[in-house]
Amino acid sequence: MSFKAVRADKTDAGQDVRFVAMEESELMDGDVTVRVSHSTVNYKDGLALSGKSAVIRRFPMVLGIDLAGVVETSSHPGFAPGDEVLLDGFGLSETHFGGYAERARVKGDWLVKLPAGLSRAESMAIGTAGYTAMLCVMALERHGLTPAAGPALVTGAAGGVGSTAVSLLAGKGWKVIASTGRAAEAGYLKSLGAAEIIDRATLSAPGKPLGKELWAAAVDSVGSTTLANALAQTRYGGAVAACGLAGGMDLPASVAPFILRNVALLGVDSVQCPMPTRLEAWRRLAADLDRGKLAAITQTIPFDDVFEAGRKILKGEIRGRVVVTIG
Repeated sequence: MSFKAVRADKTDAGQDVRFVAMEESELMDGDVTVRVSHSTVNYKDGLALSGKSAVIRRFPMVLGIDLAGVVETSSHPGFAPGDEVLLDGFGLSETHFGGYAERARVKGDWLVKLPAGLSRAESMAIGTAGYTAMLCVMALERHGLTPAAGPALVTGAAGGVGSTAVSLLAGKGWKVIASTGRAAEAGYLKSLGAAEIIDRATLSAPGKPLGKELWAAAVDSVGSTTLANALAQTRYGGAVAACGLAGGMDLPASVAPFILRNVALLGVDSVQCPMPTRLEAWRRLAADLDRGKLAAITQTIPFDDVFEAGRKILKGEIRGRVVVTIG
């Protein structure tokens, strides 16, 4: 039986990304087949949907870096038909068919059983963005930082990673400073727990190697000059968890924050994150994330609207999270 999918094909003219009808025999190798019910739209999805990005590393490719659904068949000992599961990372939409399809065949070693208390739709409201935000919070905690150390900065605060990071940090007692280029989102960010809103322009222009010590911790999803300035204004012994590159892959910084203020730059990867850390992050998300705030940052769209959502997220017109109803 055929099913609907968003597939990218390589042509002489470039990438052809569109809805197609696929057969189950076309799915990639794996020991678990999932009936997909929900996915998400992340910044990386927007890049892939545009047909102009190099994020896809093999063709043809079914897009969507997240999925949630129900196991249909399994030869993996950890999963049985009927299990509710989620999957993010592990090369979905880059090297392995992703979640923008009504069926997916994947490796059971990549799957996470749906945490108790979360619905499949809620797990995708969290998605890669929220899961990455939790990994950032956990990295700051492993560094020994607590709210007593001082405020926490969140860059790109109105985006998916940023919105979740604001909510998580505020819920743990941090004074959160939210950086955004959208002044109209101030009320939204304060409803998530932000104590102070700053214009992203204060961080996006080239700054001094060392600035005034304004925060003890930061979650940065922007990169480039913004990350350099976040480091330059971090207090002695503080740390910045870096997880994104919306502003660029470069880092025009100096060694001054590291050798004069003992500041740490903590790299956070969500794609190949080891399973024990991944499971801990999802366990904590299910336990710690305020469901009301999660609902406030989430909009749900039908599968047919995924291309429009992809265009909007690249233009910075998406607030918070987008859940895509697939099945």
